[in-house]
Amino acid sequence: MTPALRQEIISLIHQEVVPATGCTEPVAVSLCTAYASATLGNFTPDSVSVLLSPNVLKNALGVGIPGTGMIGLPIAIALGIVIAQPDKGLTLLDSFTPEQLAEAKRLVEAKIITIGTKPEPVDKLYAEVTIQTTSGERATAIISGKHDHLTYLAKGDQVLEDHPIGQQEEQDSDDEELALNFSLVYDFATTAPLEEIEFILADAEVNAEASRLSMKSNYGHAVGRMVQSDLGRKYLGNSALTQIISATSAACDARMDGAPVTVMSNSGSGNQGITATMPVLTFAKEQKKGHEETVRALMLSNLMVIYIKQKLGRLSALCGCVVASTGAACGLTYLLGGNKQQVSYAVKNMVGNITGLLCDGAKPSCSLKVSSGVSTAMFSALLAMEQKVVTGSEGIVDDDVDQTIDNLTSIGRVGMNETDRLVLNIMTSKKH
Repeated sequence: MTPALRQEIISLIHQEVVPATGCTEPVAVSLCTAYASATLGNFTPDSVSVLLSPNVLKNALGVGIPGTGMIGLPIAIALGIVIAQPDKGLTLLDSFTPEQLAEAKRLVEAKIITIGTKPEPVDKLYAEVTIQTTSGERATAIISGKHDHLTYLAKGDQVLEDHPIGQQEEQDSDDEELALNFSLVYDFATTAPLEEIEFILADAEVNAEASRLSMKSNYGHAVGRMVQSDLGRKYLGNSALTQIISATSAACDARMDGAPVTVMSNSGSGNQGITATMPVLTFAKEQKKGHEETVRALMLSNLMVIYIKQKLGRLSALCGCVVASTGAACGLTYLLGGNKQQVSYAVKNMVGNITGLLCDGAKPSCSLKVSSGVSTAMFSALLAMEQKVVTGSEGIVDDDVDQTIDNLTSIGRVGMNETDRLVLNIMTSKKH
């Protein structure tokens, strides 16, 4: 592998593994609002109109907003208005004063915020915010394609930024994102100079800190704490498996319940970042693996997630823990001493098992799905080490591992679109 190709991959990882405070969908909406707010300067809002893609709306309805004790979009939008610091990106909500929170709550109580869906066709990751002031000024911001990708910004009739997603793709055609495949991912993770990829360990430790914080409190459904409780240990035992389930679920418990924690996300999702790192890091520590083994296993897991998400897209009806735990299964297999073929077996075992696990929004119970994904990752890795693999004659698995991943992602990207619409309809039709 040439140094130039290695650097291209490293650049891609740095783009996709980034810090995020709070669930990335409401934070993206908050960031979009902050762009519009910062454009207006000092003002008093008269109305705030927010139009979202169904997938963004679905992922923002029931999740906790960091440091607020509240759930859902209105408080995230109001904080975006008050904080108005878009340069902070996806860490916009990592800190704000009590006075700022009080002002945001006043905006929510004033009922000036309206939220709706953007008529299709629209990118699955889309947020459009228009702020109208009491003095008659107006600003509109649009984020599309990626959680922090500003594609449009205007103050009144003056357009300040205009990069429609299709146009942007054409502009970037000469600098097209590197297309990964299984062999490229595995070869990079296992052969790149250690000093070039050690940063992934520091990223994983950020998520470990979120997990440790969660174990000291009682966030969400406290799945991580339950596994390590007296009852959990009595019936589940205390093993490497329960430790990785607990550590991973705990970080998700805190994040989904609105704990003021920053995690390293992967491909736009904090839960994906947690699930790609915590099983691998926890298992490596529990098994006293060396520094290099740990780094390479973490890189293999994270880069595999990036590869699969390239094909799946940022948001879909397929739960992100399916993708992230598949990455974790690869990292665990590597730590168990597995070779390239056995790592590919782990991928096929994952696809043969939990494909179809649907996403019904970001919420505290995501930690339950994460625990399912993590346990399946360990099962898949152990089967792979025994040379057991779901074969190409079974279900959607193909003899070729890249085709297997294509099959998985096409189901999530195309086949489950109607499921996505039905899920959102159910979520928005419930009587509370």
